[in-house]
Amino acid sequence: MNSDVGSTFTLNASSEAWSPPERVRALLGARQKLTGLARTFLSRRGRTLPFPTMYNCRECENEINQATEICPHCGTDLTMSIPGTTQPAAKPSLQKILLRWGILLGVLLAAIWSFLWFIVPERQGNPTTQAEARAVASLRQVRAALADYAAAQRGAYPREFEALGEPVRTAAQFAQSVNYQIQYTPGPAEADGSIRSYVLQARAGNYGFLSFYTDNSGVVHATRENRSATAQDSPY
Repeated sequence: MNSDVGSTFTLNASSEAWSPPERVRALLGARQKLTGLARTFLSRRGRTLPFPTMYNCRECENEINQATEICPHCGTDLTMSIPGTTQPAAKPSLQKILLRWGILLGVLLAAIWSFLWFIVPERQGNPTTQAEARAVASLRQVRAALADYAAAQRGAYPREFEALGEPVRTAAQFAQSVNYQIQYTPGPAEADGSIRSYVLQARAGNYGFLSFYTDNSGVVHATRENRSATAQDSPY
C-alpha cells in the first residue's frame, strides 16, 4: 500500500469458518474501508471522485453506502420493505380510464334508448292518428272481454274492472303506452243485484287528441275538447 495513505488493514484469509452473514459483513466492511482510504488519498492530492451518496442504516443508524443492500454493521436486509407500511396504489393507466368511460357511456346510451323505445310513441306517419287508433283498439279489446264475461254470467257485467283478468290489463297498458287512460263504470244494479250496462271511456292525456266513449251498445263517440267524451258527442 502507498505510504501516503498512512493506514493499512488486513483481512483474515481463513474466512472459510465464517457464516454467510459474517462473510457479507466482512466484505462490505472491507469495501467501506477501501472507500475511506481512497477518499483520504485523493483528498491529500486535491482531487475528488463522485463517490456514492452515504446515508444511515434504518436499524443501527450507522453510515453506509446508498447502494448497499445489506448493512455491513447489523446485517439488515435493506431491500425488504418496512413492516406495517403499504405500497402506494398504482394509478390506473390511460387505457383503463378510457375503457371505464366507454363502458359508462354505453350503459347511459342504452338506458336512454330503452326509455325512448317504451315511452315515446312511434314517429312514423301521424303520431296523433296512431295514438287515437291504439286507444280505440284498446276499447274494443275491453268491450270484447266484457261480452265474454256477460255470456258466462247470463248477461251480467262485473262490478270491478279487475274481474276481467289479464286481457283487460293488457289493453289498458296498450292505451297507456300512447298516453290514454281507460275508465270502466258499471251501470246501476237491477232488482236481482245484477249489472246489465256499463260505460267505457278513454281519456287522452295529450291536448288536442280525441277522447272516446262507448257503452254496451257498441257505438264509439269522440271529442277533441279537453274533457271526457260522452254519449252526446259525435260518433267516431
